[in-house]
Amino acid sequence: MASILKLEKNSSYLKIIWSDGEESKFNYLWLRDNCPTAHDKDSRHRMYNILKASQNINPKKYNINSDGKLEIEWSEGKHTSYYDPNWLRENCYTIKNKKKYVSPYQLWDSSLAKNINSINIEHDEILNSKEGLIKWLELLHYKGIAIVKNAPIQKQSAFPVLNRISHTRETFFKTPFEVINVPKPNNSAYTAHELRNHMDLPWFENPPGYQFLHCLINSTEGGDSSAVDGFAVADYLKNNEKEIFETLVNVHLKFRDKDYTQELHRSFYAPAISLTKDGDYNDIRFSVATMDALDCNPDIMEKVYKAHHRFGNLLHDDNFQIKFRLEPGDIFSFNNRRLLHGRTAYNPNSGNRHLQGYYMDRDEIIGRLNFLKK
Repeated sequence: MASILKLEKNSSYLKIIWSDGEESKFNYLWLRDNCPTAHDKDSRHRMYNILKASQNINPKKYNINSDGKLEIEWSEGKHTSYYDPNWLRENCYTIKNKKKYVSPYQLWDSSLAKNINSINIEHDEILNSKEGLIKWLELLHYKGIAIVKNAPIQKQSAFPVLNRISHTRETFFKTPFEVINVPKPNNSAYTAHELRNHMDLPWFENPPGYQFLHCLINSTEGGDSSAVDGFAVADYLKNNEKEIFETLVNVHLKFRDKDYTQELHRSFYAPAISLTKDGDYNDIRFSVATMDALDCNPDIMEKVYKAHHRFGNLLHDDNFQIKFRLEPGDIFSFNNRRLLHGRTAYNPNSGNRHLQGYYMDRDEIIGRLNFLKK
């Protein structure tokens, strides 16, 4: 790790020149806010109230002390702070903002079908080893898809392996929800009909980040699964059909919960493609079944529908989607806000088909992976 070579005081920041030639600018309010004494030693929450400092706070004295730490005596508050240089370097926002962002996502298309085993992982490997759990989490985070093989096929038997990650997210569908053909269904998933590739619950402000479909029985004619990497389709449009892409990013569509059993009216506006602060892909919201009557400005309605039409057809294009059949003991696991999933129609008189579904927030997946890897 580089050491501090030189300090320079400026009007609003302290400049550090490092032994490897890098330079850092640390704003005075930022430094005071991040003094090691600012946090409670147990809860680790920040206890110091930066709002009580004046906006003109600055170092009255500063130096590298005998322990190699940056020592600052502040102009107000009768306080001296001590900063470990390794911590300063690790949290240097000057250097971080110079680095080019690299996406963690591994985009895929229909060619994944030729190497479908690459997204398979054994149930017991996850349950019995940290390495197996990390492998599963990495597939979920980087590729957005994994199929857990040889899980038990009893009802609710996915809980032990899911709890290796964290708790599940409860919705009004209950946990697990039963994906079976029922009379007078309140959702098209509970029929034998074809399901076009879609995101679950797009009319939530914050739809579930991940979904797990545990196959208990699948002995019907039909009922094969499909999946498509929405980020890969978005990336294709970004690189080849800029106007379509910009429309999908900038225009908010309207989604509505159409469940007749609910005593709530849930609806939400969101773009089909949303981006992160780094310009990476964040969410794909697409569901023909639950998109509400659009109320865009009439001057752009034709453009919006053309973009929606193009996007939807690419999301079902055989160049992008994969098709596979879930077998009893498979847990189809995927990023619900990246990967769209569907199924072919099936004949309910030809056998039985029963999946149990679970949701989990994206924070739980990424947070658990970060913890295990660090």
